[in-house]
Amino acid sequence: MASKTSEDIEIQVRESDDLKDVDALTEDWDEPTNKENPRNWSALKKACHVIPVSLLCLSVTAGSSMITPGAFAIGREFYVSHTAALLPLPLFVLGLAIGPVLAAPISETRGRAIVYKISMPLYMLFIFGAGQSKSFAGLLVCRTLAAIAGAPCLAVGAGTVADLFEPTKMAAPGALVVMAPFLGPCLGPVIGGFLATYTEYRWTQWSTIFMALGAYILVLPTQETHRKVLLKKKAQQLGLPLPEPELAPREAIKLLLTITLFRPIRMLVSEPIVLSYSVYNAFTFSVLFAFFEAYPFVFMGEDGFSIWQYGLTFLGIGVGVLLGAIGAIVVDLCVYQKIVKEGGERIKNRGPEQRLYIGMIGDFCLPIG
Repeated sequence: MASKTSEDIEIQVRESDDLKDVDALTEDWDEPTNKENPRNWSALKKACHVIPVSLLCLSVTAGSSMITPGAFAIGREFYVSHTAALLPLPLFVLGLAIGPVLAAPISETRGRAIVYKISMPLYMLFIFGAGQSKSFAGLLVCRTLAAIAGAPCLAVGAGTVADLFEPTKMAAPGALVVMAPFLGPCLGPVIGGFLATYTEYRWTQWSTIFMALGAYILVLPTQETHRKVLLKKKAQQLGLPLPEPELAPREAIKLLLTITLFRPIRMLVSEPIVLSYSVYNAFTFSVLFAFFEAYPFVFMGEDGFSIWQYGLTFLGIGVGVLLGAIGAIVVDLCVYQKIVKEGGERIKNRGPEQRLYIGMIGDFCLPIG
């Protein structure tokens, strides 16, 4: 076997030094004094990143239901039945299911900020198209595409919280980001009820744009928070090899399909906990969105409420959402944080499960409600 040349040895030494530099970069990144690491940002700076994301989530889900009080006007304008006039809601929800499948992998490879800053203008454009539609088919298509464009913020919001906070400190910001998608559908009919009563149904779409635009303006100054993307940029600035090398196009597509399609399906089939949570969340969402179509028949048909009065009935659900978020924080402070302080094996073995008490309480409240 031929002996190694001095050039080969030099390349090996250089590669070894580069690997050491990359390891040192990663270690320095995790130091508590490193202010480039989002987890070491001040509480104010973290809030300025979490609150805008929560408002984005709220604006998208509010847009899903804001149009429902205008169903009567939609039926009259496009000469369709009331059942057909309700289609903009379920098709929007269908779009919310499709959007995260496309956007979640992008957030893992390109970062969170680019997802927020590109998807939301598309969302507003499609909502504008829905408001301008002269045909019923155009309204349905634009609403569906708007949901696909707006859904990524719902999927990526939890990732932003994970980027900014240690797992033991995620309760309050996590509750805020999770609360927003549930609070939005409750506020939508309240706003839409007044708009449908005193204006035309198209104003439900213009108001949706105004809400999304206000949240988007707050998101524009935010920075990237994803660890992998930030480490990659830092390595490029220092002239170091990337912590994770770039994949060839074929390998990137293979990884994309694996993450977006096959892995979730496999987990859904093979992990009982994932299946149980998925079925339960699907049920709670179906109950929530069924209210949008059932309330008019009950409160307007049986009790004689006007459109704006029927919209106000959803405030009760909004109060429940707020109480659920507050309950999650209280459980975290009274139960989970005590275990965190004790540390040791208990936090490793029992810690995360202690956060489920609020879910157990909710399990009883849902059928009673």
